[in-house]
Amino acid sequence: MMSDASELAGRLAHEAEAVCRHYLSNGKREGRYWLVGDINNTPGRSLFVRLHASSKGAAGKWTDAATGEHGDLLDVIGQTCGLRSFREIAEEARRFLKLPQWQREPPVRSAYVRRSRDPVKAARRLFAMAQPLAGTLAEAYLRNRDIDPPTGADPLRFHPQCFYRPDDAITVETWPALIAAVTNLEGRITGVHRTWLDPDGFDGRRLGKAPIETPRRAMGDLLGHAVRFGMADDVMAAGEGIETMLSLQTVLPSLPVAAALSANHLATLLWPATLRRLYVAVDADRAGITAAEALTARALDAGIEAIALCPRLEDFNEDLRLLGKAQLHGLVRRQLLPEDVARFVDGDKA
Repeated sequence: MMSDASELAGRLAHEAEAVCRHYLSNGKREGRYWLVGDINNTPGRSLFVRLHASSKGAAGKWTDAATGEHGDLLDVIGQTCGLRSFREIAEEARRFLKLPQWQREPPVRSAYVRRSRDPVKAARRLFAMAQPLAGTLAEAYLRNRDIDPPTGADPLRFHPQCFYRPDDAITVETWPALIAAVTNLEGRITGVHRTWLDPDGFDGRRLGKAPIETPRRAMGDLLGHAVRFGMADDVMAAGEGIETMLSLQTVLPSLPVAAALSANHLATLLWPATLRRLYVAVDADRAGITAAEALTARALDAGIEAIALCPRLEDFNEDLRLLGKAQLHGLVRRQLLPEDVARFVDGDKA
């Protein structure tokens, strides 16, 4: 009776498309590949499974372009079914293949270790692999947008070769990237945000985003969480983008800010129990205004004072780049309550 994991994986590979249709049902076939969001059967196109052997690889092998993780169809069965041991995975695979079940425990030497495909764990691994921001292309990118990069313990790092897969392609590319940690209220990482960068920025010719279709992507558990700069207590500011909120902190360094990463996530942002006043940075588009209104309504319902911070142009980074620090400082200062001017404006000058 077959007890070797590689042999069982090989049998599954011969039925790769059938396995994918059953266990990764939220995906679809495109050419020689099955595309789906991730190993948890999330809709999307980040993970691709090779359906037929070729010079590029064996059938049944998969790669997640968002995380760089890879494996075989035993991984797929184990993760989608929530199975924890090789015996459980093998029994499910045998059931699918209509093979006889094991009659005894497999010997320890044939144990199959299934690696976790948890996107939160993958996000933490990516952040851990990244390097400090200082002296990197990511720091130069922020300075090129007139942002003063945060110093000390902050949620920003740099990865020189971060995986990226275009939406309409199978191949995986690598680009340098600004990596931002998404955290919960306890400071635990729940996800990461990646901004892929143009490597020509190293020689000063261009300091912008990489010339790719979607240079910004987030992964992990994002709902309610944010990229947080500074420790919020009773007063904080919240908005959508990292660059928007860093622009605010550039002119008000001691004001704690949080970037929710999108309009939808801004509307669901969680705040500390000690919060009594929330400044909401409004992006001047329909989605941004709607999200700001939703967050404001939630804060007011919770007994928290909510005050809009409105840019003169589209967002605060555009204000910073086109109007300059002095004008942005004055614009934001006029929108703060007097006690917060004394605390976050005049206090920064002391």
